[in-house]
Amino acid sequence: MIRLEGRARRFGDNVNTDYIITSARKRDTIDEQVLKQWLLETLDPAFAASVREEDMIVAGENFGCGSAMEVAVTVILAAGIKAVIAQSFSRTFYRNAINNGLIPVQCDTNRFEEGDRLSVQLDGAELSVANYTKELTLSGPPIAGVMLDILEHGGLVRFIREHRRLMPREQ
Repeated sequence: MIRLEGRARRFGDNVNTDYIITSARKRDTIDEQVLKQWLLETLDPAFAASVREEDMIVAGENFGCGSAMEVAVTVILAAGIKAVIAQSFSRTFYRNAINNGLIPVQCDTNRFEEGDRLSVQLDGAELSVANYTKELTLSGPPIAGVMLDILEHGGLVRFIREHRRLMPREQ
């Protein structure tokens, strides 16, 4: 089971990977520890400096569209953000998120606003998002099977290190 609580950091639709971290910043380095100071600067120049460890990005449709660069996921994690909640994700971003241990949560985000207090819970076939500020609880498509196992281990590399294979052996 995975449970997170934090503050909503709100963005709109079609947040592409170049908005997450611009190409101009990646010319000198792809070190996410350096790049995190410019996270989402195209959309909000003050965002990176205001991020707190428990923050969760909340967005509309098609989050992570654009190029398939893994650094778009790793720079979010480097900033201390453990989950992105969106109405939908680019398939490539979604898989990069799972593989790196960033939790991609899909649900209706229309009523979420900047600063709302949120809770995300993944428990087997159940995914719920509670918005304490709005006093509502939503569900979304579960992250199940090996993808949930990968997230519970903190990413694909950690999962494979422990199991020495992609799928754990049957007990």
